[in-house]
Amino acid sequence: MKVPFDELIRKYNVAVPRYTSYPTVPFWAQHSFSIDQWKHMVKKTFQETNLAKGISLYIHLPFCESLCTYCACNTRITKNHQVEERYSQAVLQEWMTYKRLWESVPALRELHLGGGTPTFFSPANLEKLLTPILAETVIHKDHAFSFEGHPNNTTRDHLITLARLGFSRVSYGVQDLDERVQKAINRIQPLENLQRVVRESRDVGYSSISFDLVYGLPFQTAESVRNTVEKVIALRPDRIAFYSYAHVPWMKPGQRGYEDCHLPGDVEKRALYETGRSLFLEAGYIDVGMDHFALPADELAIALEENRLHRNFMGYTVTKTDLLIGLGASAISDAHYAYAQNEKNVESYERRVMAGDLAVVKGHVHSLQDRFLKHVILDLACRGKLSAAQLTLTHELDDTLSASLDEMQQEGLIRIENNDLYVTSMGRTFIRNICQLFDHRMKAGASKEKLKFSQAI
Repeated sequence: MKVPFDELIRKYNVAVPRYTSYPTVPFWAQHSFSIDQWKHMVKKTFQETNLAKGISLYIHLPFCESLCTYCACNTRITKNHQVEERYSQAVLQEWMTYKRLWESVPALRELHLGGGTPTFFSPANLEKLLTPILAETVIHKDHAFSFEGHPNNTTRDHLITLARLGFSRVSYGVQDLDERVQKAINRIQPLENLQRVVRESRDVGYSSISFDLVYGLPFQTAESVRNTVEKVIALRPDRIAFYSYAHVPWMKPGQRGYEDCHLPGDVEKRALYETGRSLFLEAGYIDVGMDHFALPADELAIALEENRLHRNFMGYTVTKTDLLIGLGASAISDAHYAYAQNEKNVESYERRVMAGDLAVVKGHVHSLQDRFLKHVILDLACRGKLSAAQLTLTHELDDTLSASLDEMQQEGLIRIENNDLYVTSMGRTFIRNICQLFDHRMKAGASKEKLKFSQAI
């Protein structure tokens, strides 16, 4: 059954998770979760995996000097840089609370600074924050340290300081280089600033430079996206994330600064993505999946080729650990058997951790079914396939699955051979929808929770 591509776009452009986790946050079973349980799971996972795999650490630095209206992240807008010291003290206190749960020194394998704008913090304050953490860990031989930088405020001193602390990867939020689009989303960012930080990053010795781009923003056109992508390709970043704009004004009021009529429709929006994707492929980038591209020599592309690609709350990674500790307001942690999320309000977060306890406000303990389906969705997102054994078990869990899979196979999105399932090249466009077929928590969840997700396209 040959279905026109535009028709598939309209059909599958529904609210769907990005699947950096399973179950996704709105469908966590919070009624059966407690902080004591969480501490037990963290300790158990650490004991099982620290020596073999090491741990991952995510530090959320939520501050920004101005609001980018497209942004759906948890941020605090302020020009008062005195907030840096108190917040850093709270993060260090939270880290010490976790360390007291463990009986040995953690082996730090993955460290990421996210935001907000991590480079809101001065180089000196970033060093004050990170030095005690690094001094009390064993740095894993295969460690990967990365941070998110804003081209407008990332200085050479930032780059040198973080490189000295072991960072070798940086991701710059580019979003779009068209002046009209930048004005609409309140992100004025001259190309010259991006060129400067790329040049300085390479001069300092960063081995991986990533760009974040967004399609579906107000006033974007095929021509403006082409212009942005061509300028980006000229700078030759190692990785590119080309994200779909998540329009959720009921959750992020800043997005009400422009009208729906200024946004591309679903088919038009997908055409913007295809414009970018075709240019990336022509320039030699590999389509990693979930809107990510990498040069063939980059570790992300190599991990895809070698079936080592992993996905967690930080997105795609080549580092697979079973324990991810999230520090800071709104940060999410993954302890293999359970998830937990911190208090989102900065002041409430600081009060709780400075009182000597964790700032966890919600979480989820995995059932055996959750753990199985988590791996199913990870295999789809990272490898684009499921084994016959996995497919057999999912059919046993859901007797409505066969009809949906048959329909997607007829549409050319998946292929089933000898009971193994393969995502087709066209199916990669709809990978979030394919993953959703196996999302039992979402299928059984309340409709109001489903509204918290962005559109798939």
